[in-house]
Amino acid sequence: MNKPIKQSNPRNIVSASPTSVGAGQNPCPDQGGNRSGADFCRSALPANRGLFYDGGWHEAESGRHIAVENPSTGESLGEIADGDAADIAAVVASAKRGFGLWRDVHPLERAAILRQIAEIVRRNARELAAIDAIDCGNPFTAMINDAAVAASQLDFFAGLVTEMKGHSVPMGPDAINFSVREPLGVVAKILPFNHPFMFSAGKIAAPLAAGNSVIVKPPEQAPLSTLRFTELIDGLLPPGVFNVATGGREAGQALTAHRDIAMLSVIGSIATGRAVMRAAADGIRPVLLELGGKNALIAFADADPFAVADAMIAGMNFAWCGQSCGSTSRAFIHAGIYDAVLEHLRRGCTAIRPGLPTEPETKMGAIGNCSQFERILAMIETGRKDGARLWPEAADQQTRN
Repeated sequence: MNKPIKQSNPRNIVSASPTSVGAGQNPCPDQGGNRSGADFCRSALPANRGLFYDGGWHEAESGRHIAVENPSTGESLGEIADGDAADIAAVVASAKRGFGLWRDVHPLERAAILRQIAEIVRRNARELAAIDAIDCGNPFTAMINDAAVAASQLDFFAGLVTEMKGHSVPMGPDAINFSVREPLGVVAKILPFNHPFMFSAGKIAAPLAAGNSVIVKPPEQAPLSTLRFTELIDGLLPPGVFNVATGGREAGQALTAHRDIAMLSVIGSIATGRAVMRAAADGIRPVLLELGGKNALIAFADADPFAVADAMIAGMNFAWCGQSCGSTSRAFIHAGIYDAVLEHLRRGCTAIRPGLPTEPETKMGAIGNCSQFERILAMIETGRKDGARLWPEAADQQTRN
């Protein structure tokens, strides 16, 4: 049986203060705060680093941990519990018990709790954004918006709890056929590193509104905002309704294979999606996949070159270095406007300010992790070998060095 712990003390860092950050505060030293942006972000880190189930924190059965680093500096952010199949079994058992309680909670009561969670997210948006800034490399200012999106999703689905209606079909004077919508059971969510908090908070809204229990597996590269979110909402939901399974590939595989998972949801790569579909097929379980895209922008000859360039820049999501399934990673430009678009594109890209994610002036943060960085460099080299040109020329020279 897994060992419950009051608090899983993070290694190499000072435990975080539970105090939320007010709207008037700013993590930057010359913007109304007394601490540096990095100091503020470190103070916001979660105190608990274990798995969360049965309403409490637990160490991994194996005692293993995964190191977490700040991708923009390489600084250690401590460790998290590395769950394995035994831990996942305990998490799923907890979620199964939680489902038995939550499914019978009146819909309007479920909605009220979801709205409470949304309000907690809004009150602590700056703190949660600061954690993501140092844990996944995205700029603090962009992560503030992620928190707002998550809160909006919680509110939206809270408003739909009374709309889960069945149908009735009269079959004669003394008979009627009817259907009733019921929750599925335990829903597992496997999440990526590009929007850690927005997904961990926002993606639980629909299954919880419908009466399901939820297991969230945060990305091992950027798990800390999920853990802090869990600390903030601890006690609002019955034990086992909301669970967090920290870990790497082994934890993910155990989740997808567990027979008591009623539905699987994955945001990630196409390869991951295929693997999850294969695992789900054995139990004929529904899956929801949000996978990587190669979204194209197509500009015809009569398009305004400035508007095209602006759309390319906005669509590429430079704030998180293009690490987004919604990025317009391809552009097909008519030859008649190509040169003009390229010139506007040069000017627009020059205005994007890269820098430390904790600083408010930063418009583009860091690549999420070293393996992703190496993968991008390999793609650039492949493109160059295939005849592509890398702009600007200075960037081309830097990648060669």
